[in-house]
Amino acid sequence: MKTIIVTAAVIIHNGEILCMQRNQNKHDYISYKYEFPGGKVNLGESNEEALVRELKEELKIELNLTAKDFFMTVNHTYPDFSIIMHVYRCLVCNRNFTMTEHINYQWLKPEELDRLDWAAADLPIVKKLMENSDE
Repeated sequence: MKTIIVTAAVIIHNGEILCMQRNQNKHDYISYKYEFPGGKVNLGESNEEALVRELKEELKIELNLTAKDFFMTVNHTYPDFSIIMHVYRCLVCNRNFTMTEHINYQWLKPEELDRLDWAAADLPIVKKLMENSDE
């Protein structure tokens, strides 16, 4: 089974988190699910470089990211592939972005995250964000 290394961003503005809804996919189990934006790490890229590139492509935003922004790593196996997802927390000063791949989005407080239909690989991130929402 193929393993893909990916990155994802927990984008936070004024205490709310950006949740992106995927478009239809050849795999029904991730079609129309919510996720944290990001994507594949290309050969020769650091995780941080990959995430900055993906966010620029997917959302037309530019972020400065460093290893200190690391939040967690998720290992998840779907029926057809597995992923290792490196997740970073990204504080932004505004909500300006342009969707290029997703079909919808919501800004939610951490305690509201469980009301969305998340991709399975993103659920551990949701759980950790909800557990830490009191901090």
